Amino acid sequence: MNRILKYKYLIIIVLFGLLYSLIVFVNHYLFRTYALDLGLYTQAAYKYAHLKIADSTMMKCYYEPLLGGHFDLYLILFSPLIYIFGTYTLLIVQIVAILLGGIGIYNLFKIKENKKVSLAFWAMIYFYSFFGIFSALSYDYHSVVVASAIIPWFFYTIKLKKFWLSALLLFFILISQENISLWLFFICIGLIIEFRTETRTVFVLSIFAMISIIYFIVVIQYIIPLFSVNNQYGGFLYSVLGNTPAEALKTLLTNPFNSIKILFINHTNNSNGDYVKLEFHIFILLSGGYLLFKKPAYLLMLVPLYAQKLFHNDYIMWGIDGQYSVEFAPILAIGTFSVLKQIKNKCNLRIVLGILLVGTIGTTIRLMDHTKYYTNKSRIRFYQASHYQHYYDVKNIYKQLNQIPVNASVSAQSSFVPHLALRDKIYQFPIIKDAGYIVLSPKGNTYPMEKDNFDSLLYHLEDSKKWIVKYKSKELIVLKKVSYNR
Repeated sequence: MNRILKYKYLIIIVLFGLLYSLIVFVNHYLFRTYALDLGLYTQAAYKYAHLKIADSTMMKCYYEPLLGGHFDLYLILFSPLIYIFGTYTLLIVQIVAILLGGIGIYNLFKIKENKKVSLAFWAMIYFYSFFGIFSALSYDYHSVVVASAIIPWFFYTIKLKKFWLSALLLFFILISQENISLWLFFICIGLIIEFRTETRTVFVLSIFAMISIIYFIVVIQYIIPLFSVNNQYGGFLYSVLGNTPAEALKTLLTNPFNSIKILFINHTNNSNGDYVKLEFHIFILLSGGYLLFKKPAYLLMLVPLYAQKLFHNDYIMWGIDGQYSVEFAPILAIGTFSVLKQIKNKCNLRIVLGILLVGTIGTTIRLMDHTKYYTNKSRIRFYQASHYQHYYDVKNIYKQLNQIPVNASVSAQSSFVPHLALRDKIYQFPIIKDAGYIVLSPKGNTYPMEKDNFDSLLYHLEDSKKWIVKYKSKELIVLKKVSYNR
């Protein structure tokens, strides 16, 4: 028993690693990953690994460098791993990053820890169990997940006064995506409040805050427009606040009460957005958000996260699914356990810790079980047989996909794109362009087309003299262009 307790931290890491793998790798193997975003990012990594500029022609009818959408440099850094792990590369990177993030949480709270209640151990479990982690893992790869997992290490190095290492981590977090830099600005301001009595730390954090906000402005105003086909930053989708970031800032400053109101209501005409924000707020509160009122500096760190999420034009962003809540994980983990660390009475500490963990794990179970916002339960219910099943004959699908030449250009349905992305030209159907092969499933999700339009176009292609049917079954159709010589 003593040996088990000695290695309990390692056991937890391994258990969650296995759990995450059951979600992520099974989803990918069973064609529950998609062109957006795993297919797009996998092809980008493939191109970077071959010293080419990644672009978004997979999704668009015109050429535009991928950096004209999000300024994400992680894909360049991770691209050599494509040669080892293939289409699973970014999924592996994401899992490893989260596990390392939990270790960062553990190390942060291990400093001068109260031995009678191992907050470091429970903080790590909290982080790994947070609903935003599970929802992100259930849906493809996103660089914001990796950046969020580095945040605990940034806190850790600040705590230890290892500022040069903090600066390196700051840089590494900044290059994940442009909006992360604004979040880092608020994190640094929050940390300045936390370390307000430590002059040197405040000075360093002030420099970091300035670097973050300058980086944010430069990237969205100059760098991304430089790569964009229309010379504009296209990531500002907050019309309820204004048409530009400057107008949004003016609205927030001149009409703060209405802005706060918008955080709680459906500000679109889409009834599917009703109560989606409320559900998210409940999830955050049950995950310990109420404790942050004892540490307002951590609430400040969440301000840009709430804004980018709940002011967005698309109600999908407001919900608890996908990667749209993962940034809350490190701040809530660090903030809530910083509050717990201040509780001196061991009995009270255990009670509050128990309530916190029950609420956190409860929301994650609720995510998997039943939510107001629609989530694809087969992607995340690792404990049910349906998670490991597919209506495809999976082995046969892979057999047919493997017969497509690796240097061929392909147009494919969304769920097939990630598996065919290690090539120069891959398009999400109905974009065809110069594709030599088309890969479709009449039984699959026809996004971005309506089913009727999809069936009509498929019938037209099969009937066309320009294409021949290489393979056809009830679940898969492979067409080859007659004039294509690969």
